[in-house]
Amino acid sequence: MKLKNSYFFTLREDVKDEDSASSNMLCRAGFIKKSSAGVYMMLPLGMKVMHKINAIIRDEMDKTGCQELLMPALIPEDVYIASGRREGFGHSMFALKDRKGQDYVLGPTHEELFAIAAKMKIQSYKDMPFSLYQIETKFRDEPRPRYGLIRVREFQMKDSYTFDKDEEGMDEAYAKQFNAYKNIMDRLHLNYKIVRADTGVMGGLLSEEFQALTPIGEDTLVLCDNCDYASNIEVSPVVSTQNTEEEKTLEMVETPHCKSIEEVSEYLHIPQNRCVKALLMNVKDTLTICFVRGDRELNESKILKLLGANEINFADDELIATSNAVPGFTGPIGLNAKIVVDQEVLKMKNFCCGANKEGYHYINANPKDFKYDYCGDIVNVLEGDICPVCGGKIHFAHGIEVGNTFKLGTKYSKALNLQYLDANNTLQYVWMGSYGIGPARAMAALVEQNVDENGINWPKDIAPYPVAIVIISDRDEEQVKLGNAIYDEFVQKGIEPILDDRSERPGIKFKDMELIGIPYRITVGRKAKEGIVEIKPRIGDAIEVKAEDAFNTLRELLNN
Repeated sequence: MKLKNSYFFTLREDVKDEDSASSNMLCRAGFIKKSSAGVYMMLPLGMKVMHKINAIIRDEMDKTGCQELLMPALIPEDVYIASGRREGFGHSMFALKDRKGQDYVLGPTHEELFAIAAKMKIQSYKDMPFSLYQIETKFRDEPRPRYGLIRVREFQMKDSYTFDKDEEGMDEAYAKQFNAYKNIMDRLHLNYKIVRADTGVMGGLLSEEFQALTPIGEDTLVLCDNCDYASNIEVSPVVSTQNTEEEKTLEMVETPHCKSIEEVSEYLHIPQNRCVKALLMNVKDTLTICFVRGDRELNESKILKLLGANEINFADDELIATSNAVPGFTGPIGLNAKIVVDQEVLKMKNFCCGANKEGYHYINANPKDFKYDYCGDIVNVLEGDICPVCGGKIHFAHGIEVGNTFKLGTKYSKALNLQYLDANNTLQYVWMGSYGIGPARAMAALVEQNVDENGINWPKDIAPYPVAIVIISDRDEEQVKLGNAIYDEFVQKGIEPILDDRSERPGIKFKDMELIGIPYRITVGRKAKEGIVEIKPRIGDAIEVKAEDAFNTLRELLNN
């Protein structure tokens, strides 16, 4: 690419409405441009990187025997109603009608269509196993798009699906795809962890995530100091211990103007972990009050799974009025509402909780003092909690979910009647697996992990171009002639370079090449008449070489 007559621009200042290092840097470097909230243009430099990421993905998928196809993004809504997922997606699914009034959606994921496609092939157990994949645009109406390419409304995804006759076959297919994913992450040079995760709206038997470790990752990863335990906080269990102290006599005490757990704790001089707080929630239009230890946070994924619900919100005043709950002073004793208790609360003794009376709390409350409707692990773990595997201490890290793998089992085949005849001529349901990678997320994660004050430091085989040939003065005929000769040689021999032949100051050219993350720069300057150029890595010292040796020198550097 010769810059003088190409679409190329960079920005000197930070972009004000971008909230992550990757989105700011990718915008400044001219890789992407925001079109609207959560929607981005992928510009030429961005496309170069995306093509390289997708090439790695396709290579590893093809090695597993997975075949590529392409599904439509515009899908009849009935497809998701049939699978039972329309309600689960709710407002996150873009919905529209055609001119005849038929309901359509923009596909957020494609399990249903792949199951329908599989029906065309599968008649007998002899028709399996096989696997299919695509790289297609997905749409999700995110309520809070953020972090540039990390949480968006329109995005590209590689999704693949495996079809097998039984659970054993599904497990083998899953292992093959799982290993391919590890190869992809390694080839992308990502620093990542594999963690257990919630199956969520996808459902199924197992979900694992490939999380790129970054400071701004929106997912919280739970890791152990002593063992290899790794989990998304959504599913990490809380290991609690039984309090063995003697039970004391329940007592109501005055707590004027103390509505928050912090205020109650400070006023009564009781640690927050010796208090129980109430969370007044709306689940299926029913007031549902959750009681958890004072220093814990409610885990939405866990509570939804416990209650078999798709959505949970804070209760409004009208719903709260259906009970005797008093906001700020709500407790489980004598409460006439649906009560959900975190299992840890049942191991506590002599704790403080609301008295359902304005300005009052109980102290020395115990589980025997109240009844409840549901009990389970419904809270997030805290740093320093006990590892559920080895008993060590856990700590947190942040991650960007770049890939995920699911053992779907027969969830979708049952919903969509995907069956086959076994060796005994009996109808059985097909076992499926689903696997996804976000190429644009991978690009953003790479930037988050490889950015400095000067710009992006791409891995050599992911960078949009491996080398930039910079002509110091476009008015110097010797420099222009030599720069173009080197450029032509590189193109002819299979290394695609940038030729910076713009009428800009050398400093601007150097800064631009650092900003967009070109791994090596060949400078054609004042020694052009002598046939000598300078080769400099983006980070490191420059060397001088003869122009005729530039290609071989660079090829050796790239291969190393």
